[in-house]
Amino acid sequence: MSVAGETVRQQDDHVAGILWMLATVFCFISLDTLMKDLLQTYSLVQVTWARFFFATIVAALAAGSSLPTIVKSKAPALQLSRSLLLALTTGIFNAGVRLVPLATATTIMFLSPILVTVLSMPLLKEHVGPRRWIGVLIGFLGAVIVVRPWENHMGMFLSGAVLLLIAALLNANYQILTRKVRLYDEPLTSLFYTAVIGAVVTTVFLPWHWQWPTVKDWLLMASAGLLGGMGHLFLIQAFRRAPASVVAPFSYVSLIWAALFGWLLFSEWPDAWTWLGAALIIASGLYIFHRERQHRRN
Repeated sequence: MSVAGETVRQQDDHVAGILWMLATVFCFISLDTLMKDLLQTYSLVQVTWARFFFATIVAALAAGSSLPTIVKSKAPALQLSRSLLLALTTGIFNAGVRLVPLATATTIMFLSPILVTVLSMPLLKEHVGPRRWIGVLIGFLGAVIVVRPWENHMGMFLSGAVLLLIAALLNANYQILTRKVRLYDEPLTSLFYTAVIGAVVTTVFLPWHWQWPTVKDWLLMASAGLLGGMGHLFLIQAFRRAPASVVAPFSYVSLIWAALFGWLLFSEWPDAWTWLGAALIIASGLYIFHRERQHRRN
């Protein structure tokens, strides 16, 4: 094939990767919206259980006849650890999103890739230069602006923001373990383990928190699991079709969907402080990603 033909094909793959990432973002924000809605009626444990239980069905269907092979992990301890981290992240995120607007929760979770940079030093033995540290500090400044701890009258908001900061930290650790485990297992194996272990852990506590759902809410819970499973499958496709440097920045589109869904369904609209903090966090994340890409090239 000619060089021109290869360039066209590469561009087509990049477009496909971006479209898969946009679909991923839509799935995950739709999932978060359903979680926030269901949490108005059902317990944290039950809603989190539904997300993982139905995602397990999606993962099993996606594996199909390859399921016996998919379930065999070459790094079971890593899979267990990262799956428990995702279960904790999801549960704590759900606890936080009950107390703060959806767009605010989404913005705080943007800290995860920034925290990955911080944690990569002790956990991955990576070098982080001064420019990336400046990016990290700008991201943390954005988080402080979003959380606004100086506003003492925002009791429930502050409690929810703290929970989301913990969720972002746990998610950063989950992402680091995901980097490690992909050296041993296929993405579908990781998807299956996260769904199954999350379902098992939440099932242990489910009898004390069960409330029989209506038919409509059963459908919403099933949809949450479907969206979670599809989101992870779409994410796999996005990174298969195009480099992370091309598709990852499009994850920030989630803030637009979060603001729109929050406004339409919960009468929430981010204030000026939230938009300012979000701008700093997004700019910080993009800059750190840019510097990491340059560092890998060198």
